Amino acid sequence: MTTDQDVTMDGQPATAMFAAKGIDVTPNKDQGVIKVVKRQGLDGERPMIGDRVTVHYTGKLLAGKKFDCSRDRKEPFSFNVGKGQVLKAWDIGVLSMQRGEVCTLLCKPEYAYGSAGNPDKVPPSSLVVFEMELLKFEGEALTDDSGVIRRIKVKGDGYTNPNDGSTVEVHLEGRCGGRLFDRRDVTFVVGEAEDKGVPLGVDRAMDKMQKGECCVLYLKPKYGFGTQGKPEYKIGPDKDIIYEVTLKNFQRAKESWEMDLPEKLDLAATVKHKGNQYFKAGWYHQAVIQYQRIVSWLEMECGTGVEQQKRIQSFMLTSHLNLALCFLRIKEFSQVVENCNKVIELDESNEKALYRRGEARLLRNEFSLAMEDFQHVLQVNPSNRAARAQISICQSKIKEHHEQDKKTYANMFQKFADRDAKIGKTKRRRDESVRSCMNGEVGIKRRRRSQDCPS
Repeated sequence: MTTDQDVTMDGQPATAMFAAKGIDVTPNKDQGVIKVVKRQGLDGERPMIGDRVTVHYTGKLLAGKKFDCSRDRKEPFSFNVGKGQVLKAWDIGVLSMQRGEVCTLLCKPEYAYGSAGNPDKVPPSSLVVFEMELLKFEGEALTDDSGVIRRIKVKGDGYTNPNDGSTVEVHLEGRCGGRLFDRRDVTFVVGEAEDKGVPLGVDRAMDKMQKGECCVLYLKPKYGFGTQGKPEYKIGPDKDIIYEVTLKNFQRAKESWEMDLPEKLDLAATVKHKGNQYFKAGWYHQAVIQYQRIVSWLEMECGTGVEQQKRIQSFMLTSHLNLALCFLRIKEFSQVVENCNKVIELDESNEKALYRRGEARLLRNEFSLAMEDFQHVLQVNPSNRAARAQISICQSKIKEHHEQDKKTYANMFQKFADRDAKIGKTKRRRDESVRSCMNGEVGIKRRRRSQDCPS
């Protein structure tokens, strides 16, 4: 039923137009969100759950009053679709759109602002109309370096996720350049996926997934098969790969708060051994996962006796030192410094921590700080020839740096001098030109005065 207060669209009341042209896009088909396409999208692809979408929108009451508009702010709005970050109508409506599409959504209160409304903007239990334009969308980045991008095809159930140490059952389909190279059901322990030939990126996505979820993971080489490739799959080095992953079932590992200290210490020995195996195999990212698990278990523990305290400190020192070494290998130097600092807090004269921190600082071009670390190493162990050699390198680098600074400043000062000379030369020419003009004018005036005098 329409009223004369309805906002008009294409010359007719909105509710009439939605009834005539609209499509019910709600999963339950309860007429909660009715959509009318005003401009078709550019291609057939639509966003998936969790994608980062960017939209322009205008919100109006059914009577036509505008209550919100991104265009008025001259800034589009971005959110992760299907994650409950916005109105339910938006999640449903945007998932039905194509890139570049413009549509209008008629939304019932239960899909918009509900019985409470939005103070000063939307009255309680109001139908609202949104015009939406989908500008762009992209998968959800699961890592800081965007090396793992996820797009969810089927949303999972519940609110729990696997944690490190969980046993997961998954179905995998791996593709490279459109070619299917891996299809199987596999069970593995999160953090130890490499044991079953499962790429690091799939392993790292597990703690973001829910039971029953099916997603597509886009993996950069770092999270796929790296610089070595995978000859048995006929995949060369440094190739991007795609995995479709379905999490069929999982059993979570105990959290730190669910274990007593003796259990943590026993498990730490096993996990440390696994980390050492990964390190020796050159799987440094996988080794990092293991050592970090030990730190997370023991960093807040004090122990009740001398023996326990010694074991805790031993595990913490070893884990941080090993983390520093792993991060050196993968060139994450700030993490090297951070883990060495943790060791030095516990043991200020730890030779390995001082040396590895020096290495990281040297590679970050912090030559003076690096030299201080290597000098400290020599104070602890005067026979450490590697530290002595590193000091020579630091001194050479500092000298080279000073020479480069001299050249830079000399060139800079020469440019300033050349510029000043050029400006001075231009000014002198201008002054000479002005004087010449003035002399010419004086001569003309004198000749005119002589002609005006009686002969």
